[in-house]
Amino acid sequence: MSTKPSIPQGTRDFSAEVVRKRHYIFSTIRNIFELYSFQPLETPAMENLETLMGKYGEEGDKLIFKILNNGINNEKNIEKSKAGFEKLLEGKSSSDITERALKYDLTIPFARYVAMNHTKLTFPFRRYQIQPVWRADRPQKGRYREFTQCDADVVGSKSLLNEVELATIYETVFSELGIDIELKINNRKILAGVAQAIGAEDKMIEMAIGIDKFDKIGLIGVKDELLEKGFSQNQISDLTDFIFAASQRIVPIDVQLKEGEDFTIHYLENAAPKYLGNESYVQGLKELKEVVSNIKILNKKSKIKIDLTLARGLNYYTGIIFEVVAKNVKMGSIGGGGRYDDLTGLFGVPNIPGVGISFGVDRIYDVLEEMKFFPADVQVSTKALFFNMGEAESLFAFGIMQQLRSSGIACELYHEATKINKQFTYAEKKNIPFVIIIGSKEIEEKKAAVKELATGKQEIVTFEKLVEYFKIL
Repeated sequence: MSTKPSIPQGTRDFSAEVVRKRHYIFSTIRNIFELYSFQPLETPAMENLETLMGKYGEEGDKLIFKILNNGINNEKNIEKSKAGFEKLLEGKSSSDITERALKYDLTIPFARYVAMNHTKLTFPFRRYQIQPVWRADRPQKGRYREFTQCDADVVGSKSLLNEVELATIYETVFSELGIDIELKINNRKILAGVAQAIGAEDKMIEMAIGIDKFDKIGLIGVKDELLEKGFSQNQISDLTDFIFAASQRIVPIDVQLKEGEDFTIHYLENAAPKYLGNESYVQGLKELKEVVSNIKILNKKSKIKIDLTLARGLNYYTGIIFEVVAKNVKMGSIGGGGRYDDLTGLFGVPNIPGVGISFGVDRIYDVLEEMKFFPADVQVSTKALFFNMGEAESLFAFGIMQQLRSSGIACELYHEATKINKQFTYAEKKNIPFVIIIGSKEIEEKKAAVKELATGKQEIVTFEKLVEYFKIL
């Protein structure tokens, strides 16, 4: 009995219509990356499991798609396989079962690439990457198991001008796409300083993961999660008073802001004296002020906003962190990133600082679709359809069609001689804007009838001027 064909949950097929819309997003992002002198890079779909494990925190590790070893059912390996599966049932990895995995993001594979090639690279090394990644997540709106990331990273430089430039790239790309955004910024050093001050330095990752869920589960949900992770009530209260109260602008200080002064910067400098003696906190605040100030100097209309609830739960962030959300649309973040000053150290090559950002193409697509922001001409691929007027006429039309194609004008010939109405319907369904009719009369007169479907306007164009006609449209 045949079964109905299907695809894995959390994956999608892309029709020509969807692919063209995605290419519009890709080309917009790629053009900005190239404009800022980033160079392209591609890495394999799979990585060695040890490259990925332990880099994304406990929750991230659970979402890594592991690949079964080849020959797993070979009789020679049957005992190893049994032992390996026993370990898997205990939640442990086993090289007897799996040694490779699909990449979870583009950052760790990039760090691995830099570690392997650092003696050949010219630093600072600026790269961009547009490739699919995979996560064993629960599929829902805006969240898929296979999706595409677009990353830009700079490694080999500690300059905060890199953060300013990457923030500018975010704002430039989303301006080009027509998406109104809020660009959130924070500094992990501030959070690390708070964790140290409340005696939770060893729980920094758990704290970051909990705080980062504020938009999804709310304040009470964050408190409950931190309590489950072993934080005391006093520690949770300190975090609540410091981070969430500031974000909601309900703080116990007399706010007298100077012209142009940021509320959160004022709060960080005045409302938390017990943190001001912490070196990490002070350094993080200094960096945050410098980056935000320079961004606003360069772009007075910048949508950047300091958000202390932004934590980004991944293990490797060490400094400035970013997140982008679309306004007026219920969607998760459509971009994120930050500084990771010793990521290559995980692969035995320490002291190569880096910072990068990522665009969530699939969520950006959903935003553009929901807001109906895709350009009308994004679906136009074929410029003209040559009608099939008979065997001899179609062969002649084919030769004219090849002349147009040689000049970069996309066109096609209808596959069989049939009713004119049927050929018109085909052109309309495929969004082909022009039809070209070459019958025996047109061949004799060396002219083609060209009709624009949107307006119904028809013109007679000589064969020798047909290329020029479409070039100037």
